[in-house]
Amino acid sequence: VPSPLFQGGVLVTDQSPLLSSRAGCWASGPQDGQSSCQFFSDGRRKVDYVLVFYQRKQISVRGGDRLHRLSGGLGCVELEADPVEGEMVLIREEFEARLLEAGLEMERDTEVRDQPACVFTRLHVPWQVLSREAEFLKIKVPTKKVSPPPLYSRVCVCVFNITSKDTFFDNATRSRIVSLSFRMFLSLCFSLTQYSLLHDEWARYGAFYKYQPVDLIRKYFGEKIGLYFAWLGVYTQLLIPASMVGIIVFCYGCYTVDMDVPSLEMCDKQQNFTMCPLCDGVCDYWHLSTACGTARASHLFDNPATVFFAIFMSLWVATFLEHWKRRQISLNHSWDLTGLEEEEDHPRPKYETVLLQKRQMMRNKEKKNEKKKKKKKIETGVEKLTWRDRLPGYLINISSILFMFGLTFSAVFGVIVYRIVVSALMAMSPDPETKSNVRVTVTATAVIINLVVILILDEIYGAVAVWLTELEIPRTESNFEQHLILKAFLLKFMNAYAPILYVAFFKGRFAGRPGDYVYVFNDYRMEECAPGGCLIELCIQLSIIMVGKQLIQNNVFEIGIPKLKKLIRAWKGKGISLEEREEQRARPPQQWNLDYTLVPFEGLTPEYMEMIIQFGFVSLFVASFPLAPLFALLNNVIEIRLDAKKFVTELRRPDAVQAKDIGIWYNILSGMGKFSVIINAFVISFTSDFIPRLVYQYMYSQTGTMHGFIDHTLSHFNVSNFRPGNAPTSSYLPETTVCRYKDYREPPWSAEAYQFSKTYWAVLAARLAFVILFQNLVMFLSLLVAWVIPDVPKNISEQLKREKTLLVDVFLREEKEKFHLLQSLFSSKDQPSQGHPDTAHFRTLPLGLSQGLGQPPGGEGGESRARCRAASFSQFTRQMSMSPSNNAGRQMSMSPSNDATRHTAV
Repeated sequence: VPSPLFQGGVLVTDQSPLLSSRAGCWASGPQDGQSSCQFFSDGRRKVDYVLVFYQRKQISVRGGDRLHRLSGGLGCVELEADPVEGEMVLIREEFEARLLEAGLEMERDTEVRDQPACVFTRLHVPWQVLSREAEFLKIKVPTKKVSPPPLYSRVCVCVFNITSKDTFFDNATRSRIVSLSFRMFLSLCFSLTQYSLLHDEWARYGAFYKYQPVDLIRKYFGEKIGLYFAWLGVYTQLLIPASMVGIIVFCYGCYTVDMDVPSLEMCDKQQNFTMCPLCDGVCDYWHLSTACGTARASHLFDNPATVFFAIFMSLWVATFLEHWKRRQISLNHSWDLTGLEEEEDHPRPKYETVLLQKRQMMRNKEKKNEKKKKKKKIETGVEKLTWRDRLPGYLINISSILFMFGLTFSAVFGVIVYRIVVSALMAMSPDPETKSNVRVTVTATAVIINLVVILILDEIYGAVAVWLTELEIPRTESNFEQHLILKAFLLKFMNAYAPILYVAFFKGRFAGRPGDYVYVFNDYRMEECAPGGCLIELCIQLSIIMVGKQLIQNNVFEIGIPKLKKLIRAWKGKGISLEEREEQRARPPQQWNLDYTLVPFEGLTPEYMEMIIQFGFVSLFVASFPLAPLFALLNNVIEIRLDAKKFVTELRRPDAVQAKDIGIWYNILSGMGKFSVIINAFVISFTSDFIPRLVYQYMYSQTGTMHGFIDHTLSHFNVSNFRPGNAPTSSYLPETTVCRYKDYREPPWSAEAYQFSKTYWAVLAARLAFVILFQNLVMFLSLLVAWVIPDVPKNISEQLKREKTLLVDVFLREEKEKFHLLQSLFSSKDQPSQGHPDTAHFRTLPLGLSQGLGQPPGGEGGESRARCRAASFSQFTRQMSMSPSNNAGRQMSMSPSNDATRHTAV
């Protein structure tokens, strides 16, 4: 019966069995090189799982017959007389009794303390239980004669390569068998050998140059975690060529900065471009040559090589996805997951509880209305929750997500206001050095504020996503995980990229023009881009947020938070009594006591999420920051070892979960890859000066060069047209009559003064045309890459065909051997009076069947064919039982074989 006392078959009361774990076992054990924590007290039975339950009240020890049967005579832990606590004890005893009925063996700690403590119950899964459940779950295992692993069957045990029953099923498989068969979330006792190898070869920062032992990770943690680290390894490996190309593009910008004509024109003081004030009243006119440093820095990232790099990264995304598909199929083949069927998930406890409450409410409603009630109809009518039951949760989800979006946009807007206000205040400063560094100071401090806000909101959004997913009441854990991933990704995507999207596509586009500016709160003028364009500011924003987020959130938090939790537990442990301390010193704690203090595993969603956000930094805005793949590569080299160390030493060992792929994360990656094409096309077209330069060079330049480009992009403004209060109150250039500003507008002496010029529309058309051309070209090349690279490697496809042929041949050989065995058995019992000894037997079989098994018609001997017709042993028994020539005794001798032989049918 579903009850809030249960969570997936595990009690969550104060005496609830909880998840234990492992960290490492260094004590010498009862067997050669084995650890004592891996065996029962008899030194023979292996500890497969550890259950933990709390006890808060004083306890007493009392032996009993049932307890002697449960724990091998170790005694029973009972609470003092309390109705509530007594009920919990009964529930726990029933839980343990069901485990014993399933065939598991138990042993409990003999140590009983007067203080609040945890009691550990060790479990052992016998061979009979493992083999029974492995056959039920259709687990593939290796055989003696053929490489393709067939499904495990207890009937054909001799076929499988069983050298030791203790090691035939690896630790991850044993964990999965119990978790799926008995619906328990238990932690598998660790293997000292595997732990030592993982710790030495994987979970060390000194092993950063080594390949990951993915097969060992899979055997120790299961396929799901193994796939995550395999995906992370492929992603990091493919970042190497992207980083190299990004470095080449950056070096090209450094090499050509002294040859860039627009930068030279901006730095030329003889040009003497007098620019309009950056703010109203207190700001003075200024010369464009003062922005020389910004223009030169902008060329490092805004050059013709940037377009090539954007196309290259779009193709890199397609190549990465295709390469991962090939790698995933290779792992599926080597891990025997090619024929894996999706297992039916058990309903979540909260779902069953809500469903039970709904049924109870319907029964109460029927009683109140005094209607005819049919109990069977009521029970079978409410089989699942409908959309009406989830409607309140859906409404809360939609409104909460919209509120979170509004909160993110409000944070971005707040930083915009900060930039505007601080820029105006610094412009009022009498210090000339402060005035000259206004743009750099404001940009740097604003980005740092953005980073802090992003880190805070990330933690909030993660908790909110879990809460919102719980309100939807998903039926299964897989549904819960998918809904949680979508919500968390949506919220964190907007949180991480909203400030960058603002700088890339909105900053400076709604500022207006001199004499007609757009104001915030009627006092502060909207900010504009730097003279060199907004691309350099986008580069600064992206680099600081990306590097800061990876350094602080992905590394410092992952290292610091577990250490902080350990310190808190150690501080709390100092509150125990003096007698307890003396007892602990006299008797060192067992390994399961130490493992229980580790941090519980909370799933792979945070690990995937941080890498997906990083993937967005690398792919979405890479046109503005070619060094992004390099910083991602450096981070991932550390991240792999950091995650490895965390999984091996800091976290409780998670349940082994079988999976064929990375799930919904691949769809997210694919969607971000397509979205990156659009983003990069708009960044190159509208954020950089690539398109205006092309338009000028091929449409307006008289010499076909870039000379005169700066003057072409600057419009004129008559200072007499300033509104009252907008003109500088005091100026070092009082003789200025016309100032310049960056835009394509008609001059003041034109009939359509200050309106958009024809050049503006020509540049806009060219930008839109480039977006369309870029998207179609890159999409076509991406499809071409996906078509050229096959999903299944050639060696894998050939191996699969060869394995199918070998597997069929092996089972046909087995069938033939069984047939010859039956032939000799019946020939010895029933000798015919005339003819060949086998003639009577062959008359009971069809002609085609006897020929297919390698015997000629008529019962004469002959050599068997190389490829005989497929037939199962159960067909022989059915044919014999229906034949009139068989007597009753012969039918009875064959009947026990019917069930067994059905398992070996080809």
